[in-house]
Amino acid sequence: MKPGVNQRDLRTEPNDKYSSMKFFHPLIILVFISFNFCLSGCFNWAARAENKLPEETALQKTYNYEGKVIIVGAGASGLAAAKVLEQNNVEYIILEATDRYGGRLKKDTILADFPIDVGAEWLHSAPITLNKLKGKKGARIDEELIPYHLDSTASWDGKKYKPDPHWQNNFMYNFLPESKFKTSTWYDFVNEHIAVTVKHKIKFNSPVSAIDYSDNKVVVKTTNREIYIADRVLVTVSIGVLKSNRIIFKPEIDEERKKIIESITFHPGIKAAIKFSEKFYPDAINCKVENGEKGFYDMAFKKNTQDNVLGFLCAGNETQKYYSLNSEQEIISKLLEELDQMFDGKATASYTGDYILENWGQHEFTKGTWTQAFQEKKSDLEVLNLPLDNKVYFAGEIYDTYQQMGVPGAILSGYYAVDKLLTD
Repeated sequence: MKPGVNQRDLRTEPNDKYSSMKFFHPLIILVFISFNFCLSGCFNWAARAENKLPEETALQKTYNYEGKVIIVGAGASGLAAAKVLEQNNVEYIILEATDRYGGRLKKDTILADFPIDVGAEWLHSAPITLNKLKGKKGARIDEELIPYHLDSTASWDGKKYKPDPHWQNNFMYNFLPESKFKTSTWYDFVNEHIAVTVKHKIKFNSPVSAIDYSDNKVVVKTTNREIYIADRVLVTVSIGVLKSNRIIFKPEIDEERKKIIESITFHPGIKAAIKFSEKFYPDAINCKVENGEKGFYDMAFKKNTQDNVLGFLCAGNETQKYYSLNSEQEIISKLLEELDQMFDGKATASYTGDYILENWGQHEFTKGTWTQAFQEKKSDLEVLNLPLDNKVYFAGEIYDTYQQMGVPGAILSGYYAVDKLLTD
């Protein structure tokens, strides 16, 4: 999160319509305050969309399906769908392009004395959503969360550093209350409650290159020249991978669906965590950009830690400024230079030399940061959620029908899609 605005996971905002509720311009906030009652009714998403959560998910249902299923991608939605198949003794395999599972969920335990989310980090949904995701009844959650109600934030336009008024932070938290895991990560949550039961079915380093659903069976080919045959396939790759056309569909995807896929904004972006010997910065700093968003934030905010770790998120055209540099070290040096401008050289003086840098936008099997289904047209989402000839289905954060954001939307999408797959 940046200047007084709530942060999100690593995902993107189509058309930059609401440029994330994360990095907000003060004038926009004033407009929002003026129309507060209207906003309460119009912005029914994330923590505001608790009433959109399903009464039950596929986890609570029983299925009798005799066919074989292939899941493409071992991210949050693919793993969630696999858990349902595992519970119902359905034959399946997960084809994962990389050497790890989790997709844009990833954690680091080396940089600091607390685990760091290198990918998705915030819970934008109501806490009760965690129970829905793991199939637990009741309203009491097991996880210890940190309310992401910031105390000190600031704005930076490249020349002027300006602290934000405290009321701005209060307004943003009340408008869209968010939270973070206090002693764990999103990766831990998915690993413990979903992946642990299905990871034995993952075939790693198996990038899918073609899906042929022209016959009774679906034939899936990988770049390794391996061939897999199933009755139905669930595709959970990022929208960036679909945009790249690295997976060839036979028959081709219809033109309407192609146009919708191309219209979805999936910004390039990077995420960094930089360690310092002292805390010289506020809880968050919003940096002004023309497209996408950019900002610094205290990763150790209200965690039990002695370490000082400053996070950095950049998505959109501004990212090209960092992509043009020759190495990770140069990118970190550029970030330190920017911080030194804000804080009179304190960044370089207290930098420990330790950092993490994750380039999600240029990952071959990611090709972007995040999406937000709630910003898309309902009619477009309906088209995206349609299967191809009742043989090829799709899931992921962009297919979320419950108006959540990030990881919850992706997982619920996996449950939603696998329910259709098993019952169509």
